[in-house]
Amino acid sequence: MSISVIVRVRDEADALHRCLELLRAQTGVGEGAEVIVVDNDSVDGSAAVARRHGAEVVRISTERFSFGRALNLGASRARGDVRVALSAHAFIRDPDWLERISAPFSDPAVAWVCGERYWPDGSLLRRPVRFDARLAGGYPRWGYSNAAGAFRAQLWERRPFREDLPAAEDREWGRHWALTEGRVGILDPSLLVEHDHTHDPPGAIFSRARREAAGFSRFLSDSELAPARPLVSEWFWDTRFYDNAWRARASPRRAARLLGERVGRRRG
Repeated sequence: MSISVIVRVRDEADALHRCLELLRAQTGVGEGAEVIVVDNDSVDGSAAVARRHGAEVVRISTERFSFGRALNLGASRARGDVRVALSAHAFIRDPDWLERISAPFSDPAVAWVCGERYWPDGSLLRRPVRFDARLAGGYPRWGYSNAAGAFRAQLWERRPFREDLPAAEDREWGRHWALTEGRVGILDPSLLVEHDHTHDPPGAIFSRARREAAGFSRFLSDSELAPARPLVSEWFWDTRFYDNAWRARASPRRAARLLGERVGRRRG
């Protein structure tokens, strides 16, 4: 299968340079993969960095930007059977990553593939999981990620990413194929990349959580969105992804995320 990589960037020239260097070092079927950089009004020379690496640059203005629209724009220029979405600050870990992420598409049932560290309950994911209609219905906010994931071009051509969502366009797209056609996605811990927003400032975490919750609220039902507990109870008891419950409760970043999620649900 041929591979195209779509990298989204805004004022991340240094990160983009590292991202593209790692892509250039890919071996096997990933060697020489087509790379398209979608630049969102960068003023730091990100577009020039992309061109120096031989990537095609496509521009999208801030006024027109949504994550879905940016990816659709890049995907519309791509020619690969498998299209890989990457954030400029998502760094692949090994030289055969493109080959490994594209391999599951030999199964015609597979719609998408990405890395994942956790089950929804916070326990570690230790093996690849086939995300099917049962999981899509049971865990509506879990699934495919465009931060570093691959999707089948043929399916994207039939139904692009939703451009009206402020975020979560990836989750919506991946879930759609499981629920409507019985397709599957692959969540594989071995495909994780270096991509971490957990140490961002609390304000940035609040904004991201609010945006993602607003996106979910546009395609999930009220029952799927309803929090299991009141906010204070959730803050005290739901300490998933933390080794120490009291450290979780004392974290301003976690508090910002929980508050952002509640605000986003109301404004979606």
